[in-house]
Amino acid sequence: MKIIIGRDIIRNHIDTIILHLLTEQDRYEYEICTTVSVRSDGAYVLKAPSLYSAFRRLESAQLVDSYWGNDRSKGARRKYYRITQAGIEYYRHTVEEWRKVKGFMDTLLGEEPPAHYD
Repeated sequence: MKIIIGRDIIRNHIDTIILHLLTEQDRYEYEICTTVSVRSDGAYVLKAPSLYSAFRRLESAQLVDSYWGNDRSKGARRKYYRITQAGIEYYRHTVEEWRKVKGFMDTLLGEEPPAHYD
C-alpha cells in the first residue's frame, strides 16, 4: 500500500525542503516540484500555489534570490532560485530544530532517540 503524505504534515517544512534542494544547486520551480515528487516516490506532491507562496516568503526574508536563466534551448525562459548565505544559516537552524522535534516524537512514541538528542 502506497502511503501519501498529507499537506498539513509537511506545510511547516516546505521552506526547509526548498532550501535543502537549493543547497545542492540552483533550481527553477518546476524542477523543485518534480524533485520532491521523485525523491518522495510520489508520496508528496508540492503544488504550484504552495511553492509560489514559499518563494515569495523566502525572497522577502532574503533567504533566496532569483535570476532568469539564459538557456532557451529547453523552451521558455526559466526563473532560477539560489540560496543566500542567510538562507544557508536559516536552513541549518531549521534542520537542527527538525532533529530535536523528531527526537522528541521518537521518545513520545517509544522509538529510540538519536544519539545527539538533548
